[in-house]
Amino acid sequence: MSFHDVRFPASVSLGALGGPQRRTEIVALANGFEERNTPWAHGRRRYDAGLGMRSMADIEAVIAFFEARQGQLFGFRWKDWSDYRSCPADQPVSPVDQDLGQGDGARQVFALSKLYRSGPASYLREITKPVSGSVRVARDGQELTAGVDFTVSAESGEITFASPPSSGALLQAGFEFDVPVRFDSDRLDISVAGFEAGEIPSVPVIEIRV
Repeated sequence: MSFHDVRFPASVSLGALGGPQRRTEIVALANGFEERNTPWAHGRRRYDAGLGMRSMADIEAVIAFFEARQGQLFGFRWKDWSDYRSCPADQPVSPVDQDLGQGDGARQVFALSKLYRSGPASYLREITKPVSGSVRVARDGQELTAGVDFTVSAESGEITFASPPSSGALLQAGFEFDVPVRFDSDRLDISVAGFEAGEIPSVPVIEIRV
């Protein structure tokens, strides 16, 4: 899949509207009950960057970014300010935020993920676009050294250990991450006169799988 490893202007995405979307199929039964199912194992995030544009400089930056991505053709990174870290919003990233798994003495590569829990239910989200330099890793609660004990792929979110962690070793990580997205339209409709009068242009963005 065509992807440019560059982030959409974070100052614009800060004011954007959006979040996760699910797809639920609902069948109403004759007795008044419902049957609900979903064809999606994972949510898909949608955003509208138009709300984040505050000036002509923002408009120029978005147009340049759109043209460089050739509309919907190339994906890119997006900072979702409501959900971009492995930890709670009121806490700093730590190397024990999320579980990577347990060592078995042979496996060296582990994938980043983030667990969402509410009551007895939970959802495990794969993280494929960690922010470079933000990833911290721990083995049995002890922080490891990046570049010496492990390396991180900013393209896939995979952690590769210098040597296979011993059997039973608890592996954890903390990180910041971006969402892989693309524009959801091959056109931008922006009126400068309307913008100056308070009109909000629509710049739809949608999450992609990479």
